[in-house]
Amino acid sequence: VSSVTSEPDKGLYDAMNKGLRKARGGYLVFLNAGDAFHEPDTLQKIADSIEKNNPDIVYGETALVDSERRFISMRRLQAPERLSVKSFRMGMLVCHQAFIVRREIAPEYDLRYRFSADFDWCIRCMQMAKTITHTHEVLIDYLNEGVTTANREASLRERYEIMCRYYGTLPTFLRHLWFAVRFAFARFSGRE
Repeated sequence: VSSVTSEPDKGLYDAMNKGLRKARGGYLVFLNAGDAFHEPDTLQKIADSIEKNNPDIVYGETALVDSERRFISMRRLQAPERLSVKSFRMGMLVCHQAFIVRREIAPEYDLRYRFSADFDWCIRCMQMAKTITHTHEVLIDYLNEGVTTANREASLRERYEIMCRYYGTLPTFLRHLWFAVRFAFARFSGRE
C-alpha cells in the first residue's frame, strides 16, 4: 500500500520523521529528490538479502549521477566490508540512501541538525542493531546536487560536532588533523 502526503514541514528531516511515523513496512529506506534505485531489480536484491540474513540493517554501494541520470563515478567513500558504529569515525562510509533499517529499531531524526541529521541517525540505528549485512551491490543512484552538497561547509561542521559527540573531541580532532595532512600530501605529490 502506498500513499502520498503533501503538507508543510520544518525541513527535510522533519518531513522524513513524518514519513517514519507513517511507515508500516518492516524496513525503511529514504530516497531524496533526484535519487533512485540503481537498477529495476534493486528492491528485489535488497529483499533477497533481508530474507537470507534477517538483519537489522542492510547496506550497499552508491553511484553518483548528474541531473540527466548519467553516471559520474562511484561514491568516493566505499562501504566497508563490515559496518559498525566505529566505522563512522572515518566519516559517513555508507550513503544514507543505501542504508536500509528495520523500522522497529529506527529512531526519529534529530532536528537540531539541519544538514547532517542522517549521519547522526545512521549511528543511532547501528547502536540499536544486532546484525548488519552488506549486500555487495550498488543500490542507489545519488544525484550529486542535493541539499547537503549545496551546504557542504555547514554539513561538515555538523558532522564534526556529531563525531565529537559519539567518538570524543580529542580523537575526532586528531583524526581530522590526519585527514588534513593526508590531503595536503596527496595534493603536494599530485595524487589528489
